[in-house]
Amino acid sequence: MSSSRTLSAELRTEDFGSRGARRLLRSNRIPAVIYGKNDPVHISLDNQEFSNKVRHFSETALLKVIVGKNEYECLMKDYQEDLIRGQIKHVDFYEVTTGQVLRTMVSLVLHGTPIGVREGGVLDQVAYEAEIESLPSDLPENIQIDVSGLELNGVLTLEDVEFPKGVKLLSDPEGVVAIVQSIREEVEEEEEEGDEEPALVGAHKESDEED
Repeated sequence: MSSSRTLSAELRTEDFGSRGARRLLRSNRIPAVIYGKNDPVHISLDNQEFSNKVRHFSETALLKVIVGKNEYECLMKDYQEDLIRGQIKHVDFYEVTTGQVLRTMVSLVLHGTPIGVREGGVLDQVAYEAEIESLPSDLPENIQIDVSGLELNGVLTLEDVEFPKGVKLLSDPEGVVAIVQSIREEVEEEEEEGDEEPALVGAHKESDEED
């Protein structure tokens, strides 16, 4: 596992409330919890290390959290951030075990220039993630999808996507991932939306008066 997916942590043994969390944040550490099959493990992370590495962590990226002599293989499930202060306030990890089947969402990443785009169309990505099931060792960071063969007005569904070995698709296979639309169709759709009649403001009030 690369160093960008390894985090050093310190064990917390007391004061798990808001007061303890504020004390940690003032000391440039982030309160965090590792959930799993056993009791939750309360830890703290170095703010600078986590902030520098968090951009490498997708929902399906396996991380190694080192707490003293113990190592936990985890997924980062959630983190809370104070957007005004630009400060991460809390992190939740989920410990995974060998042989455990995981259900999670994985990002869909398109690459390539569709044939339809070269013919004047516009590529529209409809779905950005899909639900999958796999063992931790088979869990992909994302699903790379080559759309270079997509023609004008062509539609790509999840059924057309080749998922890695050991990965089972749980989302509807007929779900649309991407489509190449002609610019003319897009303009016509916008014009139709603009032609809709405005709502009759006060119509409900008038009917009440009639009653």
